[in-house]
Amino acid sequence: MRRLFLATTFIFAGAAAAMADDIIKMKTDKSVIQALDALETAIGNAGATVFARVDHAAGAEKVGTPIPPNQVLIFGNPALGTPAMQIDPRAGLFLPLKVQAYEDADGQVWLIYEDPKETMDEFDAVENSPIIEKMRGALAKLTAAAAQ
Repeated sequence: MRRLFLATTFIFAGAAAAMADDIIKMKTDKSVIQALDALETAIGNAGATVFARVDHAAGAEKVGTPIPPNQVLIFGNPALGTPAMQIDPRAGLFLPLKVQAYEDADGQVWLIYEDPKETMDEFDAVENSPIIEKMRGALAKLTAAAAQ
């Protein structure tokens, strides 16, 4: 029984570590609002479109369960998304892209997003196409600009 418990523990620990690798996390000294405002500006300057801004903290407040600041920006650029959907139309399920800004329990604000290579891993032709590296580069540049 002890071996089964240890094996299960190692499997879950490995799965948790693997999931953590799928999420790119960047620290910022800005507030959640400032970071996403800066991200929105960077997105506009890059010629992409912001489709929505979701304020999770405002939603939580409405139901009487407050959480620290937490927002998601949903955005895209047809120059990046369209080629992925030409390769496999199901890629549209994971587009547009999203970046979350949240404040942790220590008051630190983070920008996070899922690595597009991991997001599209169900679609081999998309995952292994050059467009994924372009998406990765765009997300890295945009979040770095927003975090500064």
